[in-house]
Amino acid sequence: MTRTYVITGAASGIGAALAELLRGQGHTIIGVDLHDADVTADLTTHEGRDALVAEVTRLSGGTIDAVVANAGLATESVATVAVNYFGAIATLEGLRPLLTGSDAPRAVATASMASLFPVDDELVDACLAHDEKAALHRTQELIDAEQGGLIYGSTKRALVRWIRQNAATGDWAGAGIPLNAVAPGVIRTPMTADLTATEEATKGLLEMVPMPLNGIADPAAVANLLAYLVSVENTHLCGQVIFVDGGSDVVIRGDSTF
Repeated sequence: MTRTYVITGAASGIGAALAELLRGQGHTIIGVDLHDADVTADLTTHEGRDALVAEVTRLSGGTIDAVVANAGLATESVATVAVNYFGAIATLEGLRPLLTGSDAPRAVATASMASLFPVDDELVDACLAHDEKAALHRTQELIDAEQGGLIYGSTKRALVRWIRQNAATGDWAGAGIPLNAVAPGVIRTPMTADLTATEEATKGLLEMVPMPLNGIADPAAVANLLAYLVSVENTHLCGQVIFVDGGSDVVIRGDSTF
């Protein structure tokens, strides 16, 4: 069965690996990114998010089988909040109507094990309240206070909480759409290139993000899981945040999830 998949952040890293994998299986891919993609869209803006939905609708003919909200940034900037949370939600919500025409619709977002790190509650709350103006204002306050390190994890915490809040609702589970998230650890992508440029840098990173099982992963490790989550075979996973992190979650949280 040939399916149509929409992948944001498709030009590099995990998104590119997933697109290659699914194309190799004979599926149709509509890739979204700032460049080198079927749809070029800037997810930091409302106009870019609207353009994504309009162009995907045009290219797909109005029906898609799955959406992977994978685009993300890790800079200490307001753009990170705009893309990682508001861009991801706009992608999922904006393309949800196109999923209703599929016999086996699926949706997944790429979060991060950084969602386990300390966060800024005010920023997370502003995101979950869908108050982008307040969220961006709080982000700038964090930057000005030299607390920008809280931004990335806060966006991912908000994203996984949104997934958990919405997955079992009528819009998603009630419509037969499994909505889930993956939470990668350190992955060898352009986003992490500087963090793993030297042996010393890599050692320091793994002290902060321990990965006892096989260490830093290649994008394919996450792409393989994403491919299952958007497949016909995934019939009952709902609202799950699956850590692909070489054991970081286990080391950090132990059995505290119970």
